[in-house]
Amino acid sequence: EVQLQASGGGLVQAGGSLRLSCAASGITFDDYAIGWFRQVPGKEREVVACSSSSDGTTYYTDSVKGRFTISSDHAKNTVFLQMSSLKPEDTAVYRCAAHAVFCTLAPQEYHHWGQGTLVTVSS
Repeated sequence: EVQLQASGGGLVQAGGSLRLSCAASGITFDDYAIGWFRQVPGKEREVVACSSSSDGTTYYTDSVKGRFTISSDHAKNTVFLQMSSLKPEDTAVYRCAAHAVFCTLAPQEYHHWGQGTLVTVSS
């Protein structure tokens, strides 16, 4: 059984930092792309960042470039999202997801999902 466990969310002031973790079991990161998504009520789910070990690609949505960094620890089967210079508009529920081949911007194409972790950025 594949499980993705996201953690690390919380309340932070604007300009602060948080590091989200996505721990996986039942899959090997070498074979999957891992994406981080966020969603706020009334808006569509948005891909924030994605990293693919199979082809070495990394993707960031424009609004987080230069502020967020996706990385992985293959020994621990964990992917991280380091978020810096946080803004109130980054407030959302963040979820990680695994795609069996490559990074894609379409949430419906991901094969496995973790539960959400709430990030709240106060102004």
